[in-house]
Amino acid sequence: MSHSIREIATALGAVAEGDLDLRIARASEPATAGPDALALAMDPKFADGIAKGQARAALLWQDADWRAMGLEAAIFVPRSRLAMAGLSRMLDPGPIIAPGIHPLCAIDPSAEIGAGAAIGPFVSIGAGARIGPGARIASHVSIGPDACIGTDALILHGARIGARVVIGDRFICQPGAVIGGDGFSFVTEEKSGIEEVRETLGSRGTVRAQKWQRIHSLGAVTIGDDVEIGANACVDRGTIRNTRIGSGTKLDDLVMVGHNVEIGEDCLFCSQVGIAGSSRIGNRVVLAGQCGVNDNIFVGDDVIAGGASKIFTNAPAGRVLLGYPAVKMENHIEMQKALRRLPRLAATVAALQKAVSKIGQSD
Repeated sequence: MSHSIREIATALGAVAEGDLDLRIARASEPATAGPDALALAMDPKFADGIAKGQARAALLWQDADWRAMGLEAAIFVPRSRLAMAGLSRMLDPGPIIAPGIHPLCAIDPSAEIGAGAAIGPFVSIGAGARIGPGARIASHVSIGPDACIGTDALILHGARIGARVVIGDRFICQPGAVIGGDGFSFVTEEKSGIEEVRETLGSRGTVRAQKWQRIHSLGAVTIGDDVEIGANACVDRGTIRNTRIGSGTKLDDLVMVGHNVEIGEDCLFCSQVGIAGSSRIGNRVVLAGQCGVNDNIFVGDDVIAGGASKIFTNAPAGRVLLGYPAVKMENHIEMQKALRRLPRLAATVAALQKAVSKIGQSD
């Protein structure tokens, strides 16, 4: 499949010049672009690569001199990554899943499959499950009893969706994700060491040998529209009430969402983020890679936390956090500056101690 420069520019809402009927089959870095590729050079620092490749057209920054680069056409974009979103959407054919239901599926007779669904081999769909119109489900996916999935879902290889999970429209699930597994919830017959430490902040009484008793998960998971779950991410179902993820939220690979967690709309969680049970996350919260959120706390709207931050207490709306434990980013930077000065400070203190000792000896 190919697209003309005119078609691409129209889809991106961008201005184009030159041969607008020139057709493009793929996108490429400038230095490796062939004649059928659109070179991606949205920043002047990539301009030199165009001469090394064979591109006839390019995606360029505003007011770039495309003729001097030897190009036949150019598309000008003010915001490069936004243009990449539109261009990649046009050029991505998506996974190849044959229309209809593969004969090697195991679908309960009571399940409802929407019109236009494409379901690959070795898919299992439980009793009472409902799959919306236009769904694409790749091989080896399992969908539990009474699960409900909206229109135009894309569920990729080996994903697991548990019983009673409810998911909105245009859902994307990457390979190996597990949605609706049991929550990690256990209790001891008497007060455990964990409970004691929480109350005393460190001290313990008599240590007793106790066994963990399982608290079963009776809730499920509810997910809004336009949500994406990354590869091997896990979302546990709630103990009594459902774990919830709001519309527009995106979870990267290996993200862990504990039982009873409530996540707002349009959040972005990068790889290896962990949200402990019963925490509440506001709208538009961004958590960089390896961030952790303590259980039973609240993170307000529009909070941004830098990589590997550990949030142990409630975070007010709009706060920018960094560090372990997480503090205001500007405070963390000052703390790190002070930490780097510690060796010099220690040497200064040692010198002062030595000087004071000599004065004392002379007296």
